[in-house]
Amino acid sequence: MIPEIKLSNGIKIPVLGLGVYKTTDPDDMHEAVFAALDAGYRLFDTAELYENEALLGKELLRYGADRNSLFITSKLLMDHMSYDGAIKAFEQTIKDLCTDHLDMFLIHWPGQKKDRLLETWRALEDLYKDGRIKALGMSNFTIKHIDWILESCDVAPVINQVEHHPGLSEPELYDLCKKQHIMIQSWSPLMRGQLDAPPIMAAALKHKKTPAQIVLRWHIQEGFLVIPKSVHRDRIFENCDIFDFELTEDELRSIDGLNTGRSISHTRLPATYDF
Repeated sequence: MIPEIKLSNGIKIPVLGLGVYKTTDPDDMHEAVFAALDAGYRLFDTAELYENEALLGKELLRYGADRNSLFITSKLLMDHMSYDGAIKAFEQTIKDLCTDHLDMFLIHWPGQKKDRLLETWRALEDLYKDGRIKALGMSNFTIKHIDWILESCDVAPVINQVEHHPGLSEPELYDLCKKQHIMIQSWSPLMRGQLDAPPIMAAALKHKKTPAQIVLRWHIQEGFLVIPKSVHRDRIFENCDIFDFELTEDELRSIDGLNTGRSISHTRLPATYDF
């Protein structure tokens, strides 16, 4: 069973879920969702930008999963960042996902316009206060953007979803989030399969696990949430088979040492990207 933790607003979230970025083929979505639910996943992470909310909603409905047992996250498309735009986009998102609420809604990219960001956050706060979103979060937010939100918000964010893996660590950002009780959720947690570094391989050999399992376990033990993506049944089961062992402190620190501070995924930098 995938463990849960409590977010700062008291709701529970699984520490590991399924990301569906780039899953736009109906057969792939069917395979991924059914495999994930069979394996015990309950968290599903999508976004309007991914153009697959309706596919995900259809397959969750088709499986017959109890909605109350699921944790569904989506993200606001950057083009809809305004009060009215966010409300309208949210309505379309829950319609496509075949649900009447979201467990978490994130602003996908902060942009560099403070007034626009705060106006958008107010829309999310109103949806939260109406009970239509259980938790509010951010995606790709830097320290500057977090400060903008925290200085004026009524409802604090509970998650910042950012690129994070052994090759990319941002201690100052993580320290701020920890201080403000904001969990980090790692996207691209498996470095696009670049997992052949000696510390990872050595730990895999010792624990009789795959390199991917070692890295996902590293995330969990370091206190991060993870949403690895896959459409393959065996890999989806493999990715959640990480709760029967622990990495040693030396193994954790060795994997920490792989940090280069460089992104392997961003074509846009959160600190400068606008739209």
